Amino acid sequence: MQKQGHIIIRGIVQGVGFRPFVYSRAIAHNIRGSVLNTGSEVEIYAWGEHFDDFLCDLKRGTPLSIIDSVDVYPLSGEPPDSFSILKSHDGIRTGLIPPDIATCPDCIRDIFTPNGRYEGYFATSCVNCGPRYSIIKTLPYDRERTAMDIFPPCQECSAEYSDPKSRRHHAQTIACQSCGPELFLHSGTGARIPCDNLIQKTAELLDQGNIIAIRGIGGFHIACIGDMAHTLKHRLGRTEQPFAIMAKKEWISHNTWISLEEERILESDISPIVVLDKKDPHALDHVSNLHTLGCMVPYTGLHHLLFSHLSAPFLIMTSANAPGYPMITTLEEAVRKLSGIVDYYLTHTRDIINRCDDSVVRKGAIIRLSRGYAPKRTKINLGDAAILGTGPELNATITLYTKGFCITSPHIGNVRNPGTYAYLKETTTCLRNLMQPDIRIIAHDLHPQFLSTKYAKELSDETGAHMMPVQHHEAHIAAACQDECIGIAIDGVGYGSDGTIWGGEVFQGSAPSYSRVGSLMPVLMPGGDLATLWPERMLYGILPDDRTRDLLLSRGWPEQDFSILEKQVTKRFNTTVTSSTGRILDAASALLGICRKKTYDGEPAMKLESVAHGTKPEPWEIPLTRIGEREVLDTPSLLRKARDIYLRYPEEPDVIRQIAASLQYNLARGIATIACDAAASAGLCTIALSGGVAYNEMIRNTIKKTVEESGFDLCINHDMPLGDGCISFGQCVYAGKKECL
Repeated sequence: MQKQGHIIIRGIVQGVGFRPFVYSRAIAHNIRGSVLNTGSEVEIYAWGEHFDDFLCDLKRGTPLSIIDSVDVYPLSGEPPDSFSILKSHDGIRTGLIPPDIATCPDCIRDIFTPNGRYEGYFATSCVNCGPRYSIIKTLPYDRERTAMDIFPPCQECSAEYSDPKSRRHHAQTIACQSCGPELFLHSGTGARIPCDNLIQKTAELLDQGNIIAIRGIGGFHIACIGDMAHTLKHRLGRTEQPFAIMAKKEWISHNTWISLEEERILESDISPIVVLDKKDPHALDHVSNLHTLGCMVPYTGLHHLLFSHLSAPFLIMTSANAPGYPMITTLEEAVRKLSGIVDYYLTHTRDIINRCDDSVVRKGAIIRLSRGYAPKRTKINLGDAAILGTGPELNATITLYTKGFCITSPHIGNVRNPGTYAYLKETTTCLRNLMQPDIRIIAHDLHPQFLSTKYAKELSDETGAHMMPVQHHEAHIAAACQDECIGIAIDGVGYGSDGTIWGGEVFQGSAPSYSRVGSLMPVLMPGGDLATLWPERMLYGILPDDRTRDLLLSRGWPEQDFSILEKQVTKRFNTTVTSSTGRILDAASALLGICRKKTYDGEPAMKLESVAHGTKPEPWEIPLTRIGEREVLDTPSLLRKARDIYLRYPEEPDVIRQIAASLQYNLARGIATIACDAAASAGLCTIALSGGVAYNEMIRNTIKKTVEESGFDLCINHDMPLGDGCISFGQCVYAGKKECL
């Protein structure tokens, strides 16, 4: 039986209470020695009769740790008299601290324990919960390298920190009312409001109908009661966009259909926004005019305290930043940007080092990769060279590959404005500081005008790393499946290798070698981006005939405006060619009068899905043709059939629902049929699916059913977003595979 050893444990062992865990197991097994952090490793020197039992316990790890390997080396010399935790020092960077974690039940219990040390304290945490990524400056993860360094622990907190029997033993975020971050309430102009019980006062102000910006873990939220939804939408200029809400689980269960798995995710230590189907699709239309509602439970001590004083059953809780822009993190920025929108500000004095939005999940698919999920660490062998994937333009993340792991950042946003571009750089700098890679390859989108491509060039000039362009939809498939497969990529926009806009593609192969074997029919986008803003332009680009002309004119289109549109289509002036799935759904939404103007990303398609919800579709003939070597779905034929039915029964709600359901269903059948034909021809068993359109439940389920009934396996990467949040990861996969050839 082994009695001593030098143990090295690699993985996510920073910020997870690993050293106190080792200490407690050492005491339990009468082990002498020491433990210390060294970057992404924990080193343990151990002597004792029960060494093997001690080692067995260590391999189980803590609730938040991820252990990659446990190696034991010979150890000589005399053991010390006891076991101790040594000061951390820097070392290899292959792991990472975990994401921010919801306040655990034990800490919530402490907050509501009368006369306890933590009674009523909003920033209560322990080794098993609380902020991590949002407060880290650099590794190793110790208090002096976090935003907590300006809050020296009081005598009582120091005692708990040093007590091996406490779950706050070596908890770097330990704090209480006496020594930790403070809360402050400010007026709409930023003036501080003196108050004895700030949280109770905030709850009263909310119940009275005030709109309040609340500083959380990774940035500011805007909160108000449901009755103030219209007012908030008017102030924000987001009259149609649905809001997420925060409520207790009992209220959510009463008002939405929630499965056991969705309930588990909702109440997990990630506590994301979970998009759920309403029990009454038309309920709470002032909050969400879709059949779904984004719900989250209170996940910080502050939230739990707020709800303990609140009379309203739920709060609208939306990010304070504009869609696609970075989170607002400071009071000064909030006052500057939210003037006239919010009535009060509730803020705290702990700095947000790394901003982080709420994660969003729907039916098990990640929509937004952020708090709780990211930074996302994926073990994958892409060779020896460090790679940076700078991501797409919309819903961007970045991914850094080094030493056998990809680290994907939290959601960054739409990199088409200076604020988000600066955040892209900020996030890259953060991950580079944490992981310290020698970047040799920078993978970027194929589009030469994207700001993320511009940044790739800047970094290439700085580091000497070579640039590698990756086509958007090939990155989607590389993120979904690393083996040879048929890949379906369905979304709104991506720059194609032929210079047109892709978005309904079927590929064959594996990274970095793909062939485009299928697609939707290329159609016209009159006015380019104007066709996404006004989807009736898209409808005419696809069906440019008198019947569409008469429909648009009957809806009030000015003759002069229509004349310009007609000339654009006829002469192909300022008109883009696209095979985008998203644009077909936009056109269908416009045809049926569901959404004639887009006010937020994805609105026409989301409203189309919502109108169709609960309606059984009719199977139509799938119109397939060929363009060269590519099998193509004739989407104009599908839209023409939809128009024929609509014009026979205009403005009939049941007919509109039936058309909406049938068009989505047959569009999905058509794409899946092309993929199945390609798989059969190539002798492949796996069909991968990625792209933002796959969030549409009917489309995703129809593709899955069609693929599986044809005898193939459908592959979806549930650890990454289906939308563009996976692109940076796919770029790294593509670049690494290409470099290894």
